[in-house]
Amino acid sequence: MTDQNNYELLVKQLKEKYAKIDQDTEDHLLGLLYSKPITYWDYIQTDALLNLQIQRTTLPDEMVFITYHQINELIFKMILWEIEQVADNKDLDVQFFEARIMRISRYFDMLTTSFNIMREGMEVEQYMKFRYTLTPASGFQSAQYRLIEFASTELINLIDYRFRATIDRDTPYTHAFEHLYWQAAGKDHSTGKKSTLLVNFESRYKDEFLRFMETYNTKNLWTRFKELPEKDQQDPDLVKAMRHYDYTVNVTWVMAHYNAAKHYIESGIGDGEATGGSDWKKYMHPRYQRRIFFPDLWTEEELENWGKDV
Repeated sequence: MTDQNNYELLVKQLKEKYAKIDQDTEDHLLGLLYSKPITYWDYIQTDALLNLQIQRTTLPDEMVFITYHQINELIFKMILWEIEQVADNKDLDVQFFEARIMRISRYFDMLTTSFNIMREGMEVEQYMKFRYTLTPASGFQSAQYRLIEFASTELINLIDYRFRATIDRDTPYTHAFEHLYWQAAGKDHSTGKKSTLLVNFESRYKDEFLRFMETYNTKNLWTRFKELPEKDQQDPDLVKAMRHYDYTVNVTWVMAHYNAAKHYIESGIGDGEATGGSDWKKYMHPRYQRRIFFPDLWTEEELENWGKDV
């Protein structure tokens, strides 16, 4: 009798669920009757996932390179998913904010330590051979990473340090876009001409970036933090989490990437240039670009010495 009562309650709840979306409950129950049971490999789409690694060469370590970067992109997707929950939360509080920031930080902590796989997990000779088949592609062209930056802070904090005084909230997005810090890595310093690396990147993603920049202009992590009551903005755990995220993304993770790139590019094999042709040292090292998501959470001394002690 107890089981029967439970079934009746479940059927009642199902009817209520489907009535809200103008669906026939019986149709859905019949579908359940004839559907196959789910398996792990179908749910995770294992076969599709494991067939996405397509090498351009016969060098075994290229598989490490491809798979590693695909894993990075999946982690970036998870980070954007967490940021979106903060951005769209209409009842944002300290506990929710801190929990999501720490989730994001743990992803970046994992990405930081994972660079040992890149630095130690490939033979230098193999990498310096297959990398030439990648030209002019570059990790610079990770669109998801750019979206993470746009969603993390106000746009002014991503502008090339040399031009920040000339740009404000009234500046058109198209103009601000041309002065983002990473634009310098894709342009000839003497002529201003954009490299193929940058031209291809913008052709694929510029319109999406401009829409995303506008969307997150009012709901990025830094803006949402400043919307909290003053007392909540002083919460020590939240401030600690925000600082950890900022430093991890803009110093620790960047330097892990920088050191991995340096290991190969300055190995003495090859021409010492990045595959995309960028001035990779000045583009990557935090002391040059001074990317800081949450500037008001750092002291003047910390801001002045950003990236200098690594």
